[in-house]
Amino acid sequence: MQFTPRLKAYLMLTVVAIVWGFATPIIKFTLEGFTPTNFLAYRFFISTLLAIFIFIISGVHLPKKLNTLLLLLLNGFLNSSVALGLLFFGIKNTTILETGLITLTSPLLISTAGVLFLHEHVTRREKIGMAIAMIGTIFTIVEPLILNGHNSIRLSGNILVFGYVVSTLVTTIIGKKILKDGANPMTMVNISFIIGFLTFGLVALKSNTLLELVNTIISTDIKYHLGVLYMAIVSGTFAFYLNNKAQKTIEIGEQSLFSYLTPIFSLPLAVLWLGEKVTPTFIIGTIVIVIGVGIAEFKKKRYNSDSRN
Repeated sequence: MQFTPRLKAYLMLTVVAIVWGFATPIIKFTLEGFTPTNFLAYRFFISTLLAIFIFIISGVHLPKKLNTLLLLLLNGFLNSSVALGLLFFGIKNTTILETGLITLTSPLLISTAGVLFLHEHVTRREKIGMAIAMIGTIFTIVEPLILNGHNSIRLSGNILVFGYVVSTLVTTIIGKKILKDGANPMTMVNISFIIGFLTFGLVALKSNTLLELVNTIISTDIKYHLGVLYMAIVSGTFAFYLNNKAQKTIEIGEQSLFSYLTPIFSLPLAVLWLGEKVTPTFIIGTIVIVIGVGIAEFKKKRYNSDSRN
């Protein structure tokens, strides 16, 4: 069987979806041993060491155009310091179940961005589906207030996770432009994580001396270190490289559909491993979001099929 570039992209994105599906429960578990700031500083430190090693072996392939280079640096900051920062602090204060539901809207938001910035086609039915899914997302975000009117911590966590979704949308658009301009996928990953280390390393050192930070990390149980290693190497350098590599071949709207696979792996782990509970409001939010996604994506498939005939 011959693998076409598009099929290779699909396989890479499937692997990414599986890796990132496991990632959110692992983040939640590892945050029991590390604060979000220390976790991110430690995680990006490992990624930076790996980046330096890769640069030594394969060289640093920076874009020749100044505009592309500046966009690469901006993308790196948004992708690591902003997006992952919002995700980690959000997961700390909410559940993996709600995180999974909120991130389900990511493909729909990316499709909307494709219309606004890339002039892609969106039908009336897709717009209706997107609107329904967003209603379900808003319902999920404010669920803590529905269950008990004073759970502001989980509400803030849900808002941060949605901020992560929006940040991912921005980095997807910028990343697509950078890749079209010839940026190297691995260089994009490594620059992003080096920026993340500089950002969260400085933040971590504002409240701890270097010695205190090192002692805190060393004294933490080994099981939490394994979570950091997974996030730095597997969910970090490996998965982000595959994601960038695949993005060079297919459209962002098509790429975003693979995001629907991640909850298949994260939600069962949240219940079976972390012991999270499925609430009636969670079920309602799930039904509304799935209906909206189904309406939007079903019509998209029909439109794409008709346009090829």
